[in-house]
Amino acid sequence: MLLEVRDLRVEFRTRDGIARAVDGVGYAVDAGETLAVLGESGSGKSVTAQAVMGILDTPPGRITGGRVLFQGRDLLTLKERERRRIRGAQMAMIFQDALSALNPVLTVGDQLGEMFVVHRGMSRKDARARAVELMERVRIPAAAQRVRDHPHQFSGGMRQRIMIAMALALRPALVIADEPTTALDVTVQAQVMDLLAELRREYRMGLILITHDLGVVADVADRIAVMYAGRIVESAPVRDLYRAPAHPYTRGLLDSVPRLDRKGRELYAIKGMPPNLMRVPPGCSFHPRCPMAQDVCRTDEPPLYEVPGGRASACHFWRECLRG
Repeated sequence: MLLEVRDLRVEFRTRDGIARAVDGVGYAVDAGETLAVLGESGSGKSVTAQAVMGILDTPPGRITGGRVLFQGRDLLTLKERERRRIRGAQMAMIFQDALSALNPVLTVGDQLGEMFVVHRGMSRKDARARAVELMERVRIPAAAQRVRDHPHQFSGGMRQRIMIAMALALRPALVIADEPTTALDVTVQAQVMDLLAELRREYRMGLILITHDLGVVADVADRIAVMYAGRIVESAPVRDLYRAPAHPYTRGLLDSVPRLDRKGRELYAIKGMPPNLMRVPPGCSFHPRCPMAQDVCRTDEPPLYEVPGGRASACHFWRECLRG
């Protein structure tokens, strides 16, 4: 297995209390596989990714438990110098806001080339040539001329392609893409997702795709992990999950996706709001919003039950949910 996250726990200590942003999360991804991590904003998707990458290293956030096994090594036990050698070279991250993630005062060529200078010891000239190759690989027109441009001179879709090129510069074994299509129009979204899928197949890399949009991952993911209030509430192969979800929260997310056969009907929305992570309700954290909630849901926190077909669901009534 390329990456295994086991019982990962992250908390944020604030003046108002402790927010358990990641509460016992576990998932795995293998080489050449795409795992989509879904959930509403605040469910813990990005914090989990930052903990895996080793960039969650400043207060008030801290990792309080768990293991992150990358190619058999527990990253949480490594010194920062060792983590730095892995970060970028063996595992990389594509951030959701490319304009904020890129340095506005450096050309994109300098930022792409820095990967080769730092990790491969290349000269600036050779690194610039590799930067042009990368830009051409992610289909940026006139790459040889545009390599001297700054981030603000590119469109949103082109900046996202530069972020993808930067992540793939050293051909890492694992890439984490944190909502890579946020704020892009539908056509550009499709182009970016097709590019990621193509590069994953070509380099046989593992890909973790973080998103809140079920429609984005339908054609590219192999497995899906659904997060709510810092926990995994369902995991399943993508086709099985779309066909028959085993958790009411997943069903709610699927029902909220616009569909052509529901033209003219009111768009479904899950009632209520995600819980405050400093005051998560007892029992199942989803029960205040769940149409299937019963007394046991308000008192007993459901474990992650094994569901036939290599699936899992943190719902006391997963059988009833599967039957619809």
